[in-house]
Amino acid sequence: MKQISTRLSMAVHTLCLISMVPQECTGDFIAGSVNTNPVVIRRIMGMLKKAGLVDVRPGVGGAYLLRSPEEITLLDVFRAVDAAEEEQLFGIHVNSNIKCPVGRNIENVLQAEFQAAQLAMERQLSGVTLDQLVCQFQE
Repeated sequence: MKQISTRLSMAVHTLCLISMVPQECTGDFIAGSVNTNPVVIRRIMGMLKKAGLVDVRPGVGGAYLLRSPEEITLLDVFRAVDAAEEEQLFGIHVNSNIKCPVGRNIENVLQAEFQAAQLAMERQLSGVTLDQLVCQFQE
């Protein structure tokens, strides 16, 4: 099964770090924690910035949240980093054979089921805040 992009987990990791230690959160620091290339983190930070979730300190480096951790949900992050293509978690193949009863109707039959599954996932993600996750990291 194909996975949702790892950008989501890396973005959540990034936001949790920023929430916990904003003064240390340079791209290199975050990349070291995520264990990835700083270029990947810069791309993710750009997406988070465009979504209005973070901003970056010019010059000295570091990042900070633009909303409180209680106001940022996993759904916000999911949408910010385009974890699913075209706002649809499930794609449906095109150009099925219209002479076949399955081919002719597959899109209509699956669309409602796939939409319901996506809505359930989005409902779950919308109920989890960054603050709830950060509380689990406290030692």
